[in-house]
Amino acid sequence: MTNIPTEESITPAWLTEQLNASGFKGTVTGFTAKRIGTGQIGKCLRYQLTIENGDDKTPKSIIAKFPSDDESSRSTGVLLKNFVKEVSFYRELKSRLTINAADCYFADIDGDGPDFALLLEDLSPAEQGDQLNGTTPEIAHAAVLQLVGLHAPSWNDESLRGNDWLGEPSPEGAELTGGLYAGNVDGFVDRYKDKLKDDEIALIRKLANNKGARGEGLPSPFSLVHVDYRLDNLLIDESTTPARITAVDWQTITLGSPLADVAYFIGAGLRADTRRPVEEELVRTYHTALTAAGIKDYSWDACWEDYRRGTFAGIFMAVIASMMVVRTERGDEMFLTMARRHARHAIDMKADEFLT
Repeated sequence: MTNIPTEESITPAWLTEQLNASGFKGTVTGFTAKRIGTGQIGKCLRYQLTIENGDDKTPKSIIAKFPSDDESSRSTGVLLKNFVKEVSFYRELKSRLTINAADCYFADIDGDGPDFALLLEDLSPAEQGDQLNGTTPEIAHAAVLQLVGLHAPSWNDESLRGNDWLGEPSPEGAELTGGLYAGNVDGFVDRYKDKLKDDEIALIRKLANNKGARGEGLPSPFSLVHVDYRLDNLLIDESTTPARITAVDWQTITLGSPLADVAYFIGAGLRADTRRPVEEELVRTYHTALTAAGIKDYSWDACWEDYRRGTFAGIFMAVIASMMVVRTERGDEMFLTMARRHARHAIDMKADEFLT
């Protein structure tokens, strides 16, 4: 048995203790819980709190996050260090970054999991982005700019290296990723082939065991990367102009190519006919903001090439993740949408020239 709280063990007294430790006044005398979100590795609940002796700053609702109830998803979360990455992000990294992320009131984990718990700021009225429908160029603009607050503060920061839970690209890791991809690509294509175009299937298959697609070590430049920066993992508050974007689900954070995050978001978040006319402008906006944040030695030409190389990341994510978590109707639709958009993105960017 562990001392990590669970959905069943949470009490008003425990919630009071955590909120008071975070500097809030008042006593939680009761709460209601409701499942929210579409996560497949973790599960999130919104707690509506009944508070006595609080003040205007005391939250009336909070978000709790726990591991999935599904055993295969829990095992995947341990294998890929998803749980320890997210807990450690809030404990060790959030305070040094300027990207919008929820305030954290409690974060603990038993080893690498699966038992973990987070208590996070409730960011409503912000709403989760819709991965399936995609978004507008305006929302994409705001989301891409937020990535500067993750990448610039960690740009080529050697002090982040050598951290076991964070990790970084390595030949051994690339071999593992390549093996997972190669071992699952046939099943993925068989599952979704009726809804993929021939050139998309050809590219998806070509990436298997291709070192040019996955890389072999830490790239230059490198930074912290979210890896899964897409609409389902963003909370969007459109009551402000521009919209306020907050990134959640930090279960995949690692070191890598910053432009992989940019390419992943744009490729997944915009339908192809929406993406094509605004794509270069979005990446130039990111590059300009990166320069303004102090990254002076990264040319536009290098940025654009790294962006093109980054188009493969979403295909790897779609293939591997879809075959390693519990299968759901929405999950199938999401992974198919990702695969189609990312494959079309790579084809549009003529990224196959980087393949070996």
